Amino acid sequence: MSGKSKRVKLALNDEQRKYLKTISQSRTAPIRETQRAQILLRYENGESIYDIKRSMKISRPSIYRCIDMALSMGIEAGLKDKYHRAKDPIITEQAKAWITNLACSKPKEHGLASEIWSLKSLAKHTRKHASEAGHNCLNKVAKSTIHNILKAHPIKPHKVRYYLERRDPDFERKMNEVLIVYKEVNLQNKSSSQPKDLSVITVSIDEKPGVQAIKNIAPDLPPVPGKYDGIGRDYEYKRLGTVSILASLDLHTGHVIGQVHDRHRSREFISLLKEIDSFYPESCQIRIILDNHSAHISQETMKYLATRPNRFVYVHTPKHGSWLNLVETLFGKMARTFLKSIRVNSVKELKDRIAKGIDEINQEPVVHQWKNFDFTSKTSVNVL
Repeated sequence: MSGKSKRVKLALNDEQRKYLKTISQSRTAPIRETQRAQILLRYENGESIYDIKRSMKISRPSIYRCIDMALSMGIEAGLKDKYHRAKDPIITEQAKAWITNLACSKPKEHGLASEIWSLKSLAKHTRKHASEAGHNCLNKVAKSTIHNILKAHPIKPHKVRYYLERRDPDFERKMNEVLIVYKEVNLQNKSSSQPKDLSVITVSIDEKPGVQAIKNIAPDLPPVPGKYDGIGRDYEYKRLGTVSILASLDLHTGHVIGQVHDRHRSREFISLLKEIDSFYPESCQIRIILDNHSAHISQETMKYLATRPNRFVYVHTPKHGSWLNLVETLFGKMARTFLKSIRVNSVKELKDRIAKGIDEINQEPVVHQWKNFDFTSKTSVNVL
């Protein structure tokens, strides 16, 4: 059995007892104050220190400290932390600046193998070289201290954020040319009820390479009401190869001309141009928005275009500006619909499924439009 405490009994009047009960049941007071109020009430009620410790899961020194403060200076002192003067910071501002400068460099610059710092490796390197840098206060620095120092700036040397270096000096000009075409197409669509009567028809062309033909090793399991809410699929699969989708999106009608090939070379691109040529009336000119892929500007492609003078007009998107090509929204639609989680037994089946998916799109065509025009920024948004 636990021994009885030699401390005197805590004497509370009704007002003090009511105050402690209010604090002990408060949802807004600090947790330490609610716990201390409960300790004082239990001690005043005659509970032993052992019983208070066991029921509240609080250490004996904490309980003793609370009771002694209440006995000596009143219950307010028992609830609050004792004032203490904050210690002067041990780590100097110069040392913090040295750590920050170190975090802004790469580990390989200091003879290490790593490309980027982790907080652990940065703390280890700091402890190892702090003395020679004249910062003895960092000889025992911990990873958490490094984190707090860097957080003040903030700097996260263990994270990598990717960006794209602008490599096309004519990016703005080319972007504006494409946006002007989209604006003109929108005006044409509003003013003409018969797109086939247009003298200039605008299409958006690109390719979606690397579409995988994946075969299941085991059959899919269908959903079972009340038991399995989704399709069950074996983790293992077999790769049968890849195909490329070449597509032309009509910006007036939403009609898609698509081809599926094993490769994407000049001859496949020319095959798409020939199909586009045969689809549209001879009286119109076909304006194509496309990127600078080698197949689009190869000698073989140029030779074919020379046989159809005044038929095709190129409008190139700038380098690293594929987001300016509206056909990308079509490929996104394919990825969200018939290509999502697709499984086939052969490459031929994948080609047939893609062709069928394009046919389904053409049964309910959607006119893709660029609705947000900003000729000063490359952050315009393309929407359907």
